[in-house]
Amino acid sequence: MVHPYLDSPGPLAFAHRGGAADGDENTAEAFRRAVDMGYRYVETDVHATADGVPVVIHDAELDRVAGQPARVADLTWADLSSVRVGGAAAVPRLDEVLDAWPGIRFNVDVKADGVVAPAVAAVRAAGAEDRVLLASFSDARLARVRALTGPRVATSLGLRATARLWLAATAGVRLRVPESAVAAQIPVRHGRVTVLTPRFLTYLHRLGLQVHVWTIDDPEEMNRLLDMGVDGIMTDRIEVLRDVYVARGFWPADG
Repeated sequence: MVHPYLDSPGPLAFAHRGGAADGDENTAEAFRRAVDMGYRYVETDVHATADGVPVVIHDAELDRVAGQPARVADLTWADLSSVRVGGAAAVPRLDEVLDAWPGIRFNVDVKADGVVAPAVAAVRAAGAEDRVLLASFSDARLARVRALTGPRVATSLGLRATARLWLAATAGVRLRVPESAVAAQIPVRHGRVTVLTPRFLTYLHRLGLQVHVWTIDDPEEMNRLLDMGVDGIMTDRIEVLRDVYVARGFWPADG
C-alpha cells in the first residue's frame, strides 16, 4: 500500500524551506509563494521554544534569519513571536502552518531532540498525520518519532540507516527498513562519495522506498535525475524546478 503522503502522480516537487533562493525561508510568505506557484509539497524544519512550542526555522539560532544573537530553545513563544523581519513575523508555529494550508503536504525536518514530542503533538492536533513526513539526520531522533507515531505518520531515513543501506546495496544484501519509512531523502554526493548511484536507486526502489534528492537548483541536474528515475526533487529555486516539470509534463494540472 502507498502511504497517503505519497499518493500523488509523477515525481514530487518539493519547495525547500518554501523556496529559499527568493531571499526568505520557512516563513508564511515563502510557503504562500510556493503554494501559489502550484507546489503541493513543501519542505521545512522545526525547533522548539523554551516553553515547548514547535516553530518553523532551520537554524538553532536567530542570527542568520533575524539578525539577533539568540537561541530558539532559550526563548519562550511570547518572546519569539515578537521578532519581526520586514514587519512580518520571522518564525511561525508549526500548527499555524499546518492549519493555514490543509491541502499541502509538509516534509518536516525535526532538528532537535526537544522538538520531537511537540512536533508530533502539533501534527496530531492538526489532524495532519496523512500529509506530513517527519525527517531527521538523527537515527535516534527518528526512532523516538516512530515510537510516538507508529506507522501512521510517514518518515524518511537518518544518516546511519542510509549509510547502512548504501553499503548493503554495494554488497547485494537486502536489509529491512522501519514500517513507517516511505522514502530515502539523500544528496547526490556526500563529500567525495557519490551517494546516488543507479545501483543504490534500484536497491531502494526494491525495498519499496521512494528516493527524494536534495537540494537541486540546476535545471540540467534536475533533468538528469528525472531521467535516472528519482521520485522527487527538493529545490531552493522553485521557479526553475516548476519549469522543468512543466516541460516534462509532470506539473500537476491544478498547479
